[in-house]
Formats: sequence, structure tokens, C-alpha cells
Amino acid sequence: MSEAENPVVTILRLIESRLRVVKDDGGLARVLCAQANYDRELLKDYDAQITVSKTAEPCQAQKHTLDGKLRRRIYSLRATITTVDKPTPNSDVGRVMRDKVLEQLLLTIPENRNLPYRTIYNFYPLDSTSATHKAYDATGTGELEPSNVSWAELPNVEYSALWGSDDVRHSKSSTGNGLYAFMLFRFKIGAKAGETRNEPRKQCLKRVSLSFEGFGIAPQGNGVTLKVWDNISGTWSNAQNGSLGTDETLTIALTSNLTNYVNESGFLYLMARTTNPSDGVSPAVLNCDFVQATVDVRGVTFCDVHSYRDVDVVDVKPFLYKEEIVIVAWLFESVAIS
Repeated sequence: MSEAENPVVTILRLIESRLRVVKDDGGLARVLCAQANYDRELLKDYDAQITVSKTAEPCQAQKHTLDGKLRRRIYSLRATITTVDKPTPNSDVGRVMRDKVLEQLLLTIPENRNLPYRTIYNFYPLDSTSATHKAYDATGTGELEPSNVSWAELPNVEYSALWGSDDVRHSKSSTGNGLYAFMLFRFKIGAKAGETRNEPRKQCLKRVSLSFEGFGIAPQGNGVTLKVWDNISGTWSNAQNGSLGTDETLTIALTSNLTNYVNESGFLYLMARTTNPSDGVSPAVLNCDFVQATVDVRGVTFCDVHSYRDVDVVDVKPFLYKEEIVIVAWLFESVAIS
């Protein structure tokens, strides 16, 4: 059964996935995005914290047709930025960091106002230390389950080959007779029960688009076969096939039974293989330039900044530099009339 996502989670994920703040030393600031209230202890490890909650203003429900079938819900949300002066070297002054985060948020929300429900997952700038997305390769005569021990995780230098569509590719070669070259990509697109992260509940998923850019070559013919793992049937499904010996993009679009493809830990698995195997003389080689998952959830379809103000707290030490931003968000829904 599908459900609409809590708008607080949608906006938090939008901010978390899109916000980029550059410190004075040129590095990226660590910004914690959470529903919880401000926690001074957490700021020991982060440059800033952003919390999002609903304001005291009631959610509005508006009729958009005379019969009342089409309605709009309007939410008023409060995003709060909190920073402090930190004694560690290379840290920006608290007020400066607060202002930097604010400016980026004032850009991020309007730029994505029509797509707050969409999140793009790829491997930039991850490596083997990632606890979310993972990449593996293998060889075999048949398609391997995600849990098969034959999968070997890519080393860090090979992860960087997946970071962008830039003709820097990860390659896997298979030379045994009848052996295919495989790659496996794990995406964390759903929330595990009890998690405090900002991934969506899989019941809120509306559409998932999985894309693979690369090519396969083999003595019996070129091409890549792309599939996604169905946890219910225990099989690879939704096959898409390419036929070129140069870069092409294959896409799997999932629009129904989405909970089948996300396991209880929130992981989705995408598999690519050479369409044809090696003949034992010439290798089968799978090349990947870029891979990503685009995830849409049911919920708010528009958001924008309504207002913002400084709310610094100077009666404590160190001072808390704070900014409150009011964000308006809405969704349209069709209501059955009996």
C-alpha cells in the first residue's frame, strides 16, 4: 500500500542531498540534517546543524474543484540553522558559517522548488568506506544473487571511475570459456526500520529510474544486459539490453510494486553483465562509466522559501548563531467522492 511521505522528511532529504557549503580553507563543510532538536554535542563533529519541523501554523486544506475531488494541502515548515564558534583550526567563525549555510539553502530550495520529491543517488564521492552505496564485480557462467560470495568489492581507485560521466571507466574482464563479466551496484534508497536517516519509507516510493552508462564487448557480440533484483520472486528482473561496443545508456524505470525491489535494510540491487560470454580465447569485457538511481516519492510537489530571520542566542557561551527559515510546501491529491 502506498502512502504520502511526511513533508519534513522530504525537505530534509532535499537539503541533505543538494546543499554544498565551502569553508574558507576550500574544504566542504559537514552539515548535519535531522528532525531532532539542536544538540550542542553533535556540533563538535559538524560545522553546522539544520533541523526541520512543522511550524505552529495549521496545515491548510483547499478545494480546487467544485466537487471537492481535487484538493491541495499546504504545509508551513521551519528550518533552523545552528552554528557555534569552534576552537579547532581551519574552522570558520560561527556567524560566517551560519551565513554561508543560509545563502546555500536560499539557493537550494528555490532551485528545486518543483522537484522536492526527487533524489538522485550515485557514487560521487564515495569509496569502499561507504555504508550506503556499494559496487562489486565478478565473473561467472550464470547470474549471481546479490548475496553470492563471489562478488568482490571495488578498490577505492576504481570507485572514483564511477564518479562521473567522463570516459573514465571501471572494467571487468572475463577470459574463461562461457564466463560473463558482471558488476553489482547497491543503492541505499529506503529507510531501515528504526533508522534516523532521511531515506524514505519504501511504502512512499512512487518511481525509481536506474541508469547505467557503459558497454560490453565479447567474441559472440557486443552489448550489456541490465537487471534489478526482485526480493519477492528472488530473481533478476526488468531486463534491458544494449548492443553497442561503445558507451550507451540503459535505463530501467520502475513504477509499480516498488516495495519488491527494496529489502528490509533499504537496499536496492542493480546488476550489469556482458550480454555474451568469453569463448575462452577472447575475453568478455564489461565497462562502466557512470551509474545512478533517481528516486521519486509520493508527497509534496512544490516548496519555496517564505521568510527568514536571525534568532541568535547570546546568553550562553559559546554563542549560538541561529537562523529560522519558513518554508512553504504543498501537494495535490484526488479524493474519491462516494
